[in-house]
Amino acid sequence: MNTDPIADYLTRVRNAIKANHRVVEIPASNLKKEITKVLFDKGYIANYKFEDTLPQGIIKVALKYNPVTKISAIRNLSRISTPGLRRYAGVENMPRVLNGLGIAILSTSKGVMTDKEAKKNNIGGEVLCYVY
Repeated sequence: MNTDPIADYLTRVRNAIKANHRVVEIPASNLKKEITKVLFDKGYIANYKFEDTLPQGIIKVALKYNPVTKISAIRNLSRISTPGLRRYAGVENMPRVLNGLGIAILSTSKGVMTDKEAKKNNIGGEVLCYVY
């Protein structure tokens, strides 16, 4: 049993990037699916596919690399809110990642979204991770 499935998701992606893998398979959950959709919409991953073959299902994530330099689109992926210490941010103190160049992924009452979308919708939430 995994106590922090989001940290496991981020670690699997991080390890796949360090090993220069093209595709990484991750056990699925609804929150992980939403995080994957946000990463795809913001251009950090090339593609994704949800497979429901097993009872839990699998997320297949195709990682994105620069064709010339072979450097990943994701430079850093860090977990912010942990099961032992939850981090929340309101609209007035929304985090800025790399002075606006990166994104913070938040879990809000309106769903999973980036810090910019949450600020636009005037809503706060739990800061799940930073991506840049």
